[in-house]
Amino acid sequence: MKLVALLGTALTLLSISGTGASAQVTNGTPGTPSATTTIDGRQIPPPPGQFGGRVNLDALQSTPYWQPQVVPPKGAPNILLILTDDVGFAAPSTFGGVIPTPTLDRIANMGLRYTDFHTTSLCSPTRAALITGRNHHSVGFGVISEASTGYPGYDSVITADKDTIGTILKANGYATSWFGKDHNTPSFQTSQAGPFDQWPIGMGFEYFYGFVSGETNQWQPDLYRNTTRVYPYLNNPTYNLTTDMADDAINYLNQLNQLDPKKPFFLYYAPGGTHAPHHPTPEWIKKISDMHLFDQGWNALRDQIFANQKRLGVIPQDAQLTPWPDKILKPWDALSADEKKLFIRQADVYGAYLAYTDNEIGRVVKAVEDMGKLDDTLIIFISGDNGASAEGSPAGTPNEMTFFNGVDVPVQDQLKFYDAWGSALTYPHYAVGWAWAFDTPFKWTKQVASYFGGIRNGMAIAWPGHIKDAGGIRNQFHHVIDIVPTILEVTGIRAPETVNGITQTPIEGVSLAYTFDKANADAPSKHSTQYFEMFGNRAIYHDGWIASTMPYREPWNGTAPTPKDIVNGVTWELFDLTKDWTQNNDVAAANPDKLKELQDLFWVEATKYQVLPLDASALTRFILPRPSIVAGRSNFIYTRPIVGVPLGTAPSILNKSFTITADVEVPADGGSGMLVTAGGRFGGWGFYLLKGKPVFVYDLLDLARPRVECPAALTPGKHNLVFAFKSDGPGLGKGGKGTITIDGTEAASGTFPHTIPFALEASETFDVGSDTGTGVDDNDYQTPFAFTGKLGSLKVELAAP
Repeated sequence: MKLVALLGTALTLLSISGTGASAQVTNGTPGTPSATTTIDGRQIPPPPGQFGGRVNLDALQSTPYWQPQVVPPKGAPNILLILTDDVGFAAPSTFGGVIPTPTLDRIANMGLRYTDFHTTSLCSPTRAALITGRNHHSVGFGVISEASTGYPGYDSVITADKDTIGTILKANGYATSWFGKDHNTPSFQTSQAGPFDQWPIGMGFEYFYGFVSGETNQWQPDLYRNTTRVYPYLNNPTYNLTTDMADDAINYLNQLNQLDPKKPFFLYYAPGGTHAPHHPTPEWIKKISDMHLFDQGWNALRDQIFANQKRLGVIPQDAQLTPWPDKILKPWDALSADEKKLFIRQADVYGAYLAYTDNEIGRVVKAVEDMGKLDDTLIIFISGDNGASAEGSPAGTPNEMTFFNGVDVPVQDQLKFYDAWGSALTYPHYAVGWAWAFDTPFKWTKQVASYFGGIRNGMAIAWPGHIKDAGGIRNQFHHVIDIVPTILEVTGIRAPETVNGITQTPIEGVSLAYTFDKANADAPSKHSTQYFEMFGNRAIYHDGWIASTMPYREPWNGTAPTPKDIVNGVTWELFDLTKDWTQNNDVAAANPDKLKELQDLFWVEATKYQVLPLDASALTRFILPRPSIVAGRSNFIYTRPIVGVPLGTAPSILNKSFTITADVEVPADGGSGMLVTAGGRFGGWGFYLLKGKPVFVYDLLDLARPRVECPAALTPGKHNLVFAFKSDGPGLGKGGKGTITIDGTEAASGTFPHTIPFALEASETFDVGSDTGTGVDDNDYQTPFAFTGKLGSLKVELAAP
């Protein structure tokens, strides 16, 4: 009896001490499973609440209690954040371009156009800043992950003290999702072995459907659902990721709406368009080609766009068109007939890709509207993560990987792909002249962080029923780091002080929500200072002035020599943006004190935000060692088939001697199939059996395919096969001799005049036992080309460079 009494007293005390938790419940009562609560947001995850019921010995005399669910503040909108890729300021019709973008037009006409919005000049740095609200160097993304180095501002790791908007909104009751491009997972952490904390699902996004790299083939994408590779293009000849991604996002939204219609969503939509490869569907190519938008050439196109921009009011009436750079780019009238023919085709396909991408985004917006949630959704549509891309070379290319390996493709060779341009047989990019035109009225392009051609992008924001100045234009200076604080302000959610017990660094952007009010249409910008830096090229904006270093190399020349003194050996220009909106008139000579003031300010900002040390190297960064699961390894053994291994976490044979050894059992019919491969149609290699004959093919960027092939098929039974490559190096892209040995006897050999120096096809993988994606030689086989025999083991041995 004493025990029972003691228990009763303890339980009574427990129920009394727990009743305080019920004060946090904003809807429902104790014992009601649907109870919800708001949180102060200081700590993520929030501390568990106290038990708000009553516990006695008998449940009939007790009161149950469910911990309330966290919900956003009342009235917090859904968030649809859209970011397209490599779209210059002047490409879409919304900002004066000739390419029809009715979805972006619609968002702008429902809401506001932003004409003075800035990015970082490169893909993943902009994206890291976008999802964290902090400068790209602050979160480790001074450059793209594939070019990362071992310094805090450049290691491509978003540290735990700088968590993302996904983490914040998820903790505050939002359903969070990410579709499309993830260029913020370190390239050395992209394998099936993880870790996954730097993947979208580890950065606060509950659902991910997209690719984990800077680009992908839209016809045969390198695609993941969460962390699992998927291959929806197999046996689907009309498949294109641009449509598939919209389908998946629409399905996701409808599923969420049917299961929990009151739950708000944060959907981050980042299609591959319009980064190369430019892969629209044939009907879009025909539609845009029939419009003859680009027949006049890039110089006349700039004039047309410039006039459109003034008519639309997206540039000031006194803005000046920066001059065409005759010394580095041919004017249209200086081109040959073949050049004009090819370049018009390139632009038609690009225009089709942008229009197609915009159309599929429109389907997602329409899905939100069909659910009746458009008025409750803040839509932020950023048109490009940097300026138009000049990574296609002055003449363009049918295979963008040629740029990343320092190879130019002659126009006559490109014309062989004229009819196939944009199809699965190409991985194309347009000529630099189009990039310059699509950045009208500015100069320079993507990669150039000091001039608006690289860093100014159009943006439209709509919030029906809340933004009253429909179709208005906003000219305040803002930067991509301002998006997170804007989302936090409109949702009423605070930036957390700690996440998982780790103190968070301050958000570095400022909200631009003040511009939503029509009364503030001409209000001064609240973003007064902003640095820019990429590959050592830099600028500093402050209160209407910008000081900029002139590029030391053209962005399409990645193999240019690195300056000996990137700190002092550069030329600065100065622009008064209150009088010169386009950076057209350098006033440095007349304002030396102002220039010195801004130069000094740059170093202050650079020190504050982890910009140092400056590094001007470009392509050479791609071959630097990184802390991946293959770092330091020279021997790799595979005892069973494995596919879909990202190239950044696979053995690399580039610029070195190597040996591949395979123990196989050949069936009675001689056997065929892939033993091991990396890359694909647009750059890669493969060691396989073709009707029983061992073959090694080196696909040199779809320009040549040197090979070693044995003269006779293998006999049925077990064999030891060896392919050994002896490089002519050391050095980049050196040739060498390849030899195939069967059961210890040399069977075939051949020479390779060159090899790939920097990068295989970006959207392909390393596969053992079959070949996913595209093949290295379409004349030999079609994927997946699974080996029909038995693969006992396969070993790859790498020699020192």
